[in-house]
Amino acid sequence: MKLAGIQRLAGLAIAAMIIGAPLAASAQNTTNAAANAPAAASNTADANATNTTNATNSAATAAAAPANETSQTYPKDNNNSGDDAWMLTSSVLVLMMTIPGLALFYAGMVRKKNVLATLAQSFGATAVITVLWMIIGYSLAFRGSGKYIGDLSYLFLSPLNGDINIANTDLAPTIPETTYMFFQMTFAIITPALIAGALADRMKYSAFLLFMAAWLLLVYCPIAHWVWGAHGWLGTNSNGGLGALDFAGGTVVHLNAGTAGLVTALMLGKRKGLGTENFAPFNPAYAIIGASLLWVGWFGFNAGSAVESHDGQAGMAAAATQIATAAATLAWMGMEWLIAKKPTVIGMASGAVAGLVAITPASGFVNPMGALIIGIAAGVVCYYAAVHMKKALGWYDDALDCWGVHGIGGALGAILTGVFASNKINSSAHGWLIDGNFHQMILQLIDVVAVFVYCGIGTFIILAVLKYTIGIRVSEDVEIEGLDINLHGEVIQ
Repeated sequence: MKLAGIQRLAGLAIAAMIIGAPLAASAQNTTNAAANAPAAASNTADANATNTTNATNSAATAAAAPANETSQTYPKDNNNSGDDAWMLTSSVLVLMMTIPGLALFYAGMVRKKNVLATLAQSFGATAVITVLWMIIGYSLAFRGSGKYIGDLSYLFLSPLNGDINIANTDLAPTIPETTYMFFQMTFAIITPALIAGALADRMKYSAFLLFMAAWLLLVYCPIAHWVWGAHGWLGTNSNGGLGALDFAGGTVVHLNAGTAGLVTALMLGKRKGLGTENFAPFNPAYAIIGASLLWVGWFGFNAGSAVESHDGQAGMAAAATQIATAAATLAWMGMEWLIAKKPTVIGMASGAVAGLVAITPASGFVNPMGALIIGIAAGVVCYYAAVHMKKALGWYDDALDCWGVHGIGGALGAILTGVFASNKINSSAHGWLIDGNFHQMILQLIDVVAVFVYCGIGTFIILAVLKYTIGIRVSEDVEIEGLDINLHGEVIQ
C-alpha cells in the first residue's frame, strides 16, 4: 500500500513538472520580452540605419563597377533566398535524373548479362565528370568573355576558395556562384551519360570513362559556352550572340548527346547477334521506374533553367514540361496501338522521354498550346525514328535509341521553339507563329547544324584516337558471355 501511494505521488509530481515547466517558461519569456522591448526597438532602429547605409554603399559600388564586370560579392543576406533554395532543389533533381533515373532506364532495357555494366556507366560517368567539372570544366563553359570557349580563371574553382558569396552576375545574379556551378555540373553529368544508350552491350569500360572525360572537355564545354555562355556566339544577342533560343538544352544537351551516340554506334559497329538473337529487355519495370524518375527530375532541368523563382518563368516552364511529356506519351502509345496493336511499357517510357527532350529548348518560351503541339509532334516523330527509320536504314545500331529520341527529339524541339516562342511568355523571345519573326527559324536551324557538325567531328576524332590506342570494343568472347562478369566480376543471379 505504501508503495502504491509513493507511486501515485511520484506520478503527480512528474505531471506537475510537465505541465508547469512550459507555463513557467512562458511567463519568463513574457517578462524577458517586456524587459527587452526597449532594447529590441533600439537594435531594430540601428539595424535599419545600418542596412540603409549598406544599400547605399552597394549601389555606389555597382555604379562604379566597370561595364565588363562578370562577378561581384554580395553580403550573405542579400542573395535571393527563394531563388537559391529553388536552384539547390533543381540541382538535386537533375542529379537524380542520372543516378538513379538514367541508370535504371537504360539498365532495364539491356539483357541480364549487361545490367551491371550499364549501371556502372552512369555511375562512373557521374564521378569522372564531377571531378573534371570542378577542375576545369566550369571555367571553360561558363567563364571568360570569348565567343567560342571560356578561360582558366576558375581553374579548380579557385575564386570560390576566398568568398562563397560570389555571384555570376551575367548568368545568375541572385544566387551564389557555388549554387550555379553545382546546377550546371548536373547538366554536364547527364549529357555525356546519355551517350551510353547508343553504345550499350559492347564498349570497354576503360575506353568509356576516357571517352566521357575527353568528350566533356572537347565537345560539351565549347558548345555549352556557345549557347549559354554570357558571350557565346550562338546565344543571347544582348552580348553579340546570334540569338538562338535554347532554354534548357535542346541542342546543348540532347542533340549534342544524340549526335555523339550516332557516331559512337557507327564507330563501334553492330552488336553480335543483332537480328538473329533475342535482345528483349531484361526488366521493363526498371525502365519505367527510371523513366518516372527522369520525368520528375526534369522539372529541375527545365523549370530550374529559369535560374530564379520570384516570377512566373519557372512555373510556366514546369507546366509546359508536364503538358508536352503527357502528350508525347499518348502520341507514342497511340502510334504503337495503331501499328503494333498493343501499347508497350517500354514505348510509354520512351514516349515520355521524347516529350521531355523536345520541350526542353522551348519550355521557357512557349505557351501551353505550343507545349501540347510540341509534345504530340515529339511522340510521333521520335516513334518513327526509333522504331521504323532505324530498321529501314539498317546501317547503325543505336542500341537504346539515343539518336532516335535525344538526337531527333532535340533537333525537332529546337526548330519548333522558333515556331512557337512567344514574347508574351518570355520577353527575350520572338517566334515565328505568334510574333511574326520568321528570322528566328533561321537562327534555330543554324544552331542545330552547328551543334550537329561540331559534335559529329569532335566525337569521331576522340573515338578514333581511342580506337587506335587502347581499343574501344570488347572482344567477341566477352560480348557473348556478358560485360558484367568480364568487366566487373559480378553478375545478377
